[in-house]
Amino acid sequence: MLNVSSLSSYEYCPRKLYFAYVLNIKEPYKKSTSLGTIRHETYDRINKAEEKIIKSIKKGDKEEDIKSIYKKYYREILADAIRKYKKELTELDLNLGEVFKNTWPLILEESETRASNVMNFIQMNNLYGEELWKNLTPKIESEIRIESEKLNLKGIIDQLEIYKQGIVPIELKTGKCPAEGVWPGHKLQVAAYAMLAEEKYRQEIKEGFIFYLDHKEKRHIAINPFLRQEIKDLIKKIELMLKSKEIPNIVKNQNKCKNCGIKEECYKRLKTKTLNTR
Repeated sequence: MLNVSSLSSYEYCPRKLYFAYVLNIKEPYKKSTSLGTIRHETYDRINKAEEKIIKSIKKGDKEEDIKSIYKKYYREILADAIRKYKKELTELDLNLGEVFKNTWPLILEESETRASNVMNFIQMNNLYGEELWKNLTPKIESEIRIESEKLNLKGIIDQLEIYKQGIVPIELKTGKCPAEGVWPGHKLQVAAYAMLAEEKYRQEIKEGFIFYLDHKEKRHIAINPFLRQEIKDLIKKIELMLKSKEIPNIVKNQNKCKNCGIKEECYKRLKTKTLNTR
């Protein structure tokens, strides 16, 4: 069964995807990957802690009190996520204190945003504790494992925002974001997750979002029939490629090769058009 990430990998470089799946040649772990993993881990734990935070809010708590509660939880969550990856960070020569210092402003802003949203909901509905959690919308679920035999696709959705009217898939991304819209591979991932979620929850999903964490940008994606068909066609292309003994050509955009972690191995095989099965 294909992983959803293989769709964006194919869009970026079919050759690199072939190397990873068929030849088991993968990029070494990088600093940017490690930092991205910590942010994903932090956001996942943040979402899982939401119910406990909400239920701890009492009648009479002011906005500053709620912000303080969120800040305390989020600080502990980030610190714990960094400690979890201490070994990897140390091997990459990354200082744990510096990682916390550089990541905390983004997490702090998220805590203040959520605290303000909760306070606004309280002011409108005058609910607290269990009742507040029961009625609060949207609710956020994270790291949802999902698969479809029909699509021959599986993956882990970063977030689902649960509304009374339906659900919205959201992908969290670190690194650079485009001036407008989203990167093509990211669009494919969200669309694929929407299709998987539609099958699982048996309801139509009309939109999704990419949240570019480093830029604090949330970009919209319309899930339409054309995009759904593009996903189905792409799955078939990848299936055929991975069954083939012919190694895909190097991509035309050589900028993609500059920072590739397997470019030396890739260049070595330029003269080899087919897979040696002996």
